[in-house]
Amino acid sequence: MRLDPYRRVLALPGVRPLMVLALLARIPITAVGVTMTLHVAQNLNRGWGAAGLVGAALTVGAALGAPLNGRFVDRRGLRPMLLVTTIAEAAFWSAAPFLSYSALLAGAFVAGVFSLPVFSVIRQSLAALVPAEQRRQAYALDSMSVELSFMAGPPLAVLLTSTLSGRSAMWSLGAAMVLAGAALYLVNPPVREASAEPAGPGAATVRRRDWLTPRFLAVCAAASATTVVLAGTDLGIVAMLRDAGQVGLIGALLAAWGVYSLVGGFVYGALPRAVPLVVLLGGLSLFTVPAGVFGDAWPLLFLTLLPAGVLCAPTLTATADLVSRLVPAAARGEAMGWHGSSLTVGLAIGSPLAGWAIDHGSPSWGFAAVGAFGAVIAASLLTFRHLDRPSTPAAEDATAPSNTATATAVAAPPAVTPGTAATAA
Repeated sequence: MRLDPYRRVLALPGVRPLMVLALLARIPITAVGVTMTLHVAQNLNRGWGAAGLVGAALTVGAALGAPLNGRFVDRRGLRPMLLVTTIAEAAFWSAAPFLSYSALLAGAFVAGVFSLPVFSVIRQSLAALVPAEQRRQAYALDSMSVELSFMAGPPLAVLLTSTLSGRSAMWSLGAAMVLAGAALYLVNPPVREASAEPAGPGAATVRRRDWLTPRFLAVCAAASATTVVLAGTDLGIVAMLRDAGQVGLIGALLAAWGVYSLVGGFVYGALPRAVPLVVLLGGLSLFTVPAGVFGDAWPLLFLTLLPAGVLCAPTLTATADLVSRLVPAAARGEAMGWHGSSLTVGLAIGSPLAGWAIDHGSPSWGFAAVGAFGAVIAASLLTFRHLDRPSTPAAEDATAPSNTATATAVAAPPAVTPGTAATAA
């Protein structure tokens, strides 16, 4: 296995500390869903459906807010955005334990809009720190970091809620969120290449129509399809093991799936050449379809999930890498926001789609439904010839691409992670 590509990326100035900060800052974010769900169900004595609505409000708010926060970074710089979102996180988590259910539902939506966009900021900063030819390895490392965060965050949320009072658990999580925002503010990682004009008032702006092209939208569609498959697989695993009376193995199987993704991401970043996005998404989707075909033979899930699992991190990696290449630095914050929103939308679609299929058939139908959805999107990407072709030099510039370069990028239409479906946040 070639480790030199990773060593060279980590040797670049600023990359190693950014990776450490990304891992630590994402852990409290990955704990939000479990903490909020348990608070609504246990402390407010509401049902799981009510808890799901609060989670949905957070998700919808985050999907709407991500492009806005990214545009804020492009126009005003990173620190002003971090200041606003960190204060918003502090205000929400300070008040959340005292809110009634209806107030919490409304507050969750607002908090989602102003949520700390750690995932998008890290991806944008990697694009600024790492040359284009090394970004595949950088985003592979980032995807693996996300997996590790999701392995730590939800168990930490369960530990907090089981050992502390509900109020203290929520305050502890809020404090961790504020610390993450403060750390990013102090470190202030770059969001544009050193040769590009810095973000802030008076900086050159890029017309949205110059980069919001069919090719860019195709990549966002692929990102959404990936998280549809991941979210549906999450639910399918839970449903199949529950039907088999093996609820205690859910955590082990989800952990194994996360390890498969880690291995796949590591191998993908070490490959000498990138694998086309259509191949990655198509493989992930088609390998997911038969994952639950063995029904009661649940032990085989550990094997049948392996092929799809190893493709999760590579597919997520490819979409982030391609977005960083398609969009000029002056608009990359908003573009990464749209990419993040696409991942979030996929999560919102995947679970209901799989749940509907399971309710009208069996757990194996849940895997088949989301796999078929992803395969259809992958097939539609074939209409874009050379989707993975490196972007034109204009797309790497900090200024707006010329009309000729834009037309070339559209006419000539690399890679998305699971562990848990929330990777995409």
